[in-house]
Amino acid sequence: MNNPLITLENIDVKARDKRILSIPSFELQKGEILGLMGPNGAGKSTLLKTLALLEPPQAGTIKFQGELVSDRSSLAVRRRIAVALQQSLLLDTSVYQNVAMGLKIRNKPRKEIKTQVHYWLDIFKISHLAKKHAYHLSGGEAQRVNLARAMIIQPEVLFLDEPFSALDFPTKVQLLKDIKSVVEETNTTTVFISHDLMEIKYFTNTLAILIGGEIKQHGPTEEVLSFPNSASSTFIGEWNHLLS
Repeated sequence: MNNPLITLENIDVKARDKRILSIPSFELQKGEILGLMGPNGAGKSTLLKTLALLEPPQAGTIKFQGELVSDRSSLAVRRRIAVALQQSLLLDTSVYQNVAMGLKIRNKPRKEIKTQVHYWLDIFKISHLAKKHAYHLSGGEAQRVNLARAMIIQPEVLFLDEPFSALDFPTKVQLLKDIKSVVEETNTTTVFISHDLMEIKYFTNTLAILIGGEIKQHGPTEEVLSFPNSASSTFIGEWNHLLS
């Protein structure tokens, strides 16, 4: 069923006359968990920022649920989106206050904020850290706070830009399991950038391969990895060689 949440048309992004992104058309479907892979400098983060309305493209249009996103409407749409990056960028305050921030900005009642913060602290297994200062957390703890802060606003789309790459393997595996459970239970449309093929295989149901700012292949994750086309075969072949 074709049910696009975000639609890109004729997107073009350049920097110093160099093409960073060229997307004639692309749709992110509601409920999709999309993986983005490609070599360094392929345009993955730029595509994520374009989809998340963090950086407007120089040319092209973006639609959210079929409605054209304009300068006037972009802020309202961004409030329905959450982003978690590799660096958690937590605020200089307690874990509780960090997680509460999104609801405070939206002027939610104090009682609702308290209930929701405790709910998401529990979901991400960090209730015991509520009063701890964010700057005194381990990498895994900080990323759990980052994800709780993202999910508390109940985003329609969650964007993840390599949030697990700096974590040790056991921490990464457990956090991947936890966020996958949350995303599936809430049916949150998700875009996930990773250089780790194991993360992509485990977490995503669709995959787009970016090379030179262009989407060379897009489809079900297993299908793209098992049957790469001529454009993406070299990149995927290199990854399979590294894992073999």
